[in-house]
Order: sequence, then C-alpha cells, then structure tokens
Amino acid sequence: MSTASLTDQAPSTLRGASLPRWSPWAIAAGSVALGIGISLAAGLDSRIQWGLIAAVLFVLGTYAVAARVEGTRQAKDRVATSFVWVAFLIAVVPLVSLIWVTVARGVKVLDLYFLSHSMGVVADTEPGGGIYHAIIGSLEQVGLATAVGAPIGVLTAIYLVEYGRGRLARSVTFFVDVMTGIPSIVAGLFILSLMLILKTGYSGFAGALALAILMMPVVVRSTEEMLKLVPNELREASLALGVPKWRTILKVVLPTSIGGITTGVMLAVARIAGETAPVLLLVFGNPFINNNPFEGAQASLPLYIYQQFANSAGSGAAYDRAWAASLTLIAFVMILNLVARGIARWKAPKTGR
Repeated sequence: MSTASLTDQAPSTLRGASLPRWSPWAIAAGSVALGIGISLAAGLDSRIQWGLIAAVLFVLGTYAVAARVEGTRQAKDRVATSFVWVAFLIAVVPLVSLIWVTVARGVKVLDLYFLSHSMGVVADTEPGGGIYHAIIGSLEQVGLATAVGAPIGVLTAIYLVEYGRGRLARSVTFFVDVMTGIPSIVAGLFILSLMLILKTGYSGFAGALALAILMMPVVVRSTEEMLKLVPNELREASLALGVPKWRTILKVVLPTSIGGITTGVMLAVARIAGETAPVLLLVFGNPFINNNPFEGAQASLPLYIYQQFANSAGSGAAYDRAWAASLTLIAFVMILNLVARGIARWKAPKTGR
C-alpha cells in the first residue's frame, strides 16, 4: 500500500478540539439565567448581586467547558479573557447607568430657554431660570486657564525632553509628579492666599489661575510622552542638514507630535472643566450674568450644580436644574473629547503603504 493511500485512510492534524465561536455567548447566557435563578431562590433583590453571581458563574463555566474540550492550558487562556470581559462590563455598567440617569433627569428642563437665561431674581427653590451665566463663566474660566496652563505645560515638556539634563530636570520632573496628585482645593487655597496678599476680590480670573495649576502637570506629562514617541532619526536628519535645534523642534518635532499634544491639552481641559472646589473659593458664584472675568464674582457649571443641590431645600425645580446642568457639562466634556480625537486624527503623521 502506498504512502498516499495510508495518508488518505488515517488523516492526522496538529490542531486539537476547540470550542465554537458562539460558545462564550452561550456560556454567558447560561450564566445570566443561572445567576438570576440562584439570586431569586436565595431572596436577593439587588441586581448588582445578580450580576456579580452571573460573572462568577461565567468565569467558572468558561474554565469547566474549555478544560473538558480543549484542555487545561487553553482553559486558562479563556479564563484570562473572561476576566477581561468581566472587568470591562464592571467598568462600563456604572458609566452607562450614570449617563442614563443624567439624561433621563436632565432633559426635563433642558431647552433653549434654560440655556439662554440666567437665574437672575429667581430663587433656588422656585421654577424657572437657566444656566446662561454659568456657561459664560465656565467658558471664560476654562479658556483663560488653557491660555495660561497649556503653553507653560508644553514648553516645560519640551525642556524636559529636548534640553533637560542634570539636577534641574530631575527637580522639575519631581515637582510635576507631585503637582499631578495635589487636591484641587490646595490649588484654590494657594491662589486665595495670593488674593489676600494682593487684596483682590473674587473673579473668574482667580479661578482660572487655580485651574491652570491643575492643568499644567497633565499637559506636561501627556506632551512629554508624545515628544518621546518622535523618532530620533528625524531629529538627527534635521540636525545633519545644519538646521538649528530650536528650528528642528519647531518644524520637525512639534508637527510630528501635534496630534497627541492637542489630545493631551483637550483632556486636561476636560479634567478642569468639572472642578468645583477652587471655583467655590475664588469665584464665589453669581446668579446674574458677568461677562468680565477680571472683576466680580462669576458663576460656572460645576459651581451652579453644587449650589442647586446645596440650596434646593427639597425643591424639585432646583434638582431638575442641577441635573440639566450636569447633562450640559457632560455634553461639553464629550464635545471636547470628540474635537481632540478629530484633531489627533487630522494631524496624525500620514504613513505610506
């Protein structure tokens, strides 16, 4: 009998048995059903408990089925994958729940009138009013903070990556790390102490300075990482042509990393847009429209939300306004993130095929 005929009669393969692609979904569905059944039998009313039981059953079921069909080695790999999926769902569920509750409660009073009017003479416990004054305050304060903090953060990162050597660079890196973790109230107290020394009053600019302090370490860290991703070959090629270093940074390094730098700045802006403590200390709040951030108290969206909850005295109108302002703030941050992603994709270096 020839070798070919033997091969035809007894085909061999190096690939073992494997579960079908739909098996994780089937195991997940069975785990959810079994988890709900166990929870109802045990008298558990919390859906969080149902979900946790189903997650444990999903991991155990994945291991049991995979070990029986594919072996223990492949079963361990599938268990690791199932842990990733469970962790992902645990992280996503609160986020989706938060957005759902905010949208459901915020749309009650969110309309053109709400966006185009201030509180004015409307008391916190009365219906009516809007957030126009808070939107103006937030835009001006965040804009001033960005104008102050973003250039300083970018230039500091350029120094650390392109020029920084020795003790000074290590000191700057250390203090940037320290500033990254400071509470926002500390930045507010620092600016408040300067206000007391200079004998100045509440203003949006004072709040913007505190927000800039919180913004700078985020910009430094993100810009520093983006600059490190620029290949050294580009710098060396530019320097080999006799281009000065400052011009190499300006014409080669920054254009290559401008997408990531812009994303980092936008994320820092989104981070400071929701700060309340420094604004409460330095801006104080104002129910009327104040377009001048350099004089007088101003409002802002985070401070408006806090005041509506704190001074509502059980008023449903105040709670509705707070939720509507929260939805507006979430939309503002979401738009900033979308703009950052768009700029990053637009300015990303084009790669050839």
